[in-house]
Amino acid sequence: MQKREQGKSGGAAGGNAAPPPKRGRPFGSTAASVASASAADSVAPSTLLGPSLQIHNSFSVEQNNKRIVLALQSGLKSELTWALNTLTLLSFKEKDDMRKDACLAKIPGLLDALLQIIDDWRDIALPKELRKGQRTRTLGANSVVTGFGNEYEALGSVALLPQSGLGSGSAAEISGQKNTSKRRRSEWWLDEDGLFNLDDEGRAEKQQCAVAASNIIRNFSFMPENEIAMAQHRHCLETVFQCIEDHIVEDEELVTNAIETIVNLAPLLDLRIFSSPKPSYIKITEKRAVQAIMGMLGSQVKAWHCAAAEFLGRMIINPDNEPLLLPFVPQIYKRLVDILSLQAFDAQAAAIGALYNLVDVNMDCRLKLASERWAVDRILKVIKTPHPVPEVCRKAAMIIEHLASDPQNRTSLLAYENAFAEILFSDGRHSDTFARILFELTSKPNNKIAAARGIWGM
Repeated sequence: MQKREQGKSGGAAGGNAAPPPKRGRPFGSTAASVASASAADSVAPSTLLGPSLQIHNSFSVEQNNKRIVLALQSGLKSELTWALNTLTLLSFKEKDDMRKDACLAKIPGLLDALLQIIDDWRDIALPKELRKGQRTRTLGANSVVTGFGNEYEALGSVALLPQSGLGSGSAAEISGQKNTSKRRRSEWWLDEDGLFNLDDEGRAEKQQCAVAASNIIRNFSFMPENEIAMAQHRHCLETVFQCIEDHIVEDEELVTNAIETIVNLAPLLDLRIFSSPKPSYIKITEKRAVQAIMGMLGSQVKAWHCAAAEFLGRMIINPDNEPLLLPFVPQIYKRLVDILSLQAFDAQAAAIGALYNLVDVNMDCRLKLASERWAVDRILKVIKTPHPVPEVCRKAAMIIEHLASDPQNRTSLLAYENAFAEILFSDGRHSDTFARILFELTSKPNNKIAAARGIWGM
């Protein structure tokens, strides 16, 4: 529970506390990045987003903030390219570089303008041929009342019914109005592609602009001064979670930017914002948001399920988010145990970090994880291998200590008594932890023996 208090104090301080370490994008995490890296020399300059741009040291965001926002809102290719390239360079910073000019608070309307670019691409991302059309009902087509709720359509409309004092009207007028209403209900103009439909090249440009905008938002999320504003921006969170929800059909780079953005915002994120009175744009609910993350956790892409595991581990610390995550806890720890079987060290680190927070704040997870098949074996394997990061090994040992502290887990954990003793005498870094584990398992009596001693004076 100490981690929760630290998280609350950090959020109440307005971001003054040391933020948790940010995660960077692993090279080659998506197929698009690998392809672009291998074919960087062969790509024609006309297919790129725009020319390379260097910002002079005297460039001031405060003097050009209105121009940047207006350029993003204009939709003009040259202005949009200049604004995206400028913001990409301003939002990217090295380890020792502090870009105070890239604070979202200094550029009003910038985040909304970037989100609008992503929304414009998502509006045309799915082809019309793949959209689910309206179901045609033929049952009872020859009858006046079909039984499917179309009684008023069959009779013309409500306005066509006779009204008292106004007369019923002639049959010709009613039939003419009926035909007019039928033509209006067809809405044929919405079935056309329109005069300004984009070709393949235009769609590709829209997609590149959306990816560039998502990359800028991702870069902004690494800056502590932007975290609070982004974590409380409902439109930003809805757009990000919708991209994650559609990760199967959406652009891989866009999904990767979205998942890394919410991982950076996770310590300050409250899922109850989706039911708040703030204006909603996409109607994302708390359940849909958690289901989107669960879909990423089950993905086969390493960068995605690692980020999802890290996100869930950070979200569970917040007590306000725990009731929303509880229905998914059995699925979460089972998938995390599966991730521990992977040979990738970063995947093991993400799973151990999430399990460490889960068993610390959730009693149900402590009880069921100990009886989960291969769970303790794989956690011990991380310690014995050992993992190259000592902190991961320490958290793995602490997970077993949390499991041993619950009396109901002692029977299942006693089967690993020899393995615990082996680590106790062979690894000095974790000897204290496993000494406490063995003490919990062997020296403390269980509840039945303690009750018998209390009754019979044993």
